[in-house]
Amino acid sequence: MNLQQLFTMQRQLDQHIEDKHELHKEDLIPRKLLALLVEMGELANETRCFKFWSVKPPAEDAVILEEFVDGVHFILSLGIEKGYDDLTELLNAKASDSKTAQFLQVFAQVAAFEQDQSKENYVDMFVSYMTLGNMFGFSAEHIEEAYISKNEVNFKRQEHGY
Repeated sequence: MNLQQLFTMQRQLDQHIEDKHELHKEDLIPRKLLALLVEMGELANETRCFKFWSVKPPAEDAVILEEFVDGVHFILSLGIEKGYDDLTELLNAKASDSKTAQFLQVFAQVAAFEQDQSKENYVDMFVSYMTLGNMFGFSAEHIEEAYISKNEVNFKRQEHGY
């Protein structure tokens, strides 16, 4: 995965949004953290991995991947805000025993980053999130392609009054 390309694309989208909505003087980290948590909830809802009471299957992989890359957008954006956009690779982490446990791990990592916005906590959060994606069968290439596609959609949405 070409992280530098993704950071560059995210920086362009962020700049466009900040210019359009006149947000240059605002601290957007709290909003971006909440947005990430909301996107993770939407992702969990589509995967249905925690819904022990239901027999309804998860959404199609394409829907889950699109929800997953929504979270990638906010993680990249947080890295840009903090100046942690110099990453070139993410090391693999040991996955949890279940997808539900991995979701909980990611939520915990986001909370840890919210409390201590160190680069170490940022990388841990990013790696934990990517590990979740791997648990759903998404390769780095799938994620990168889906991110690029969704980034284009996000630009178009901004141009059309989203």
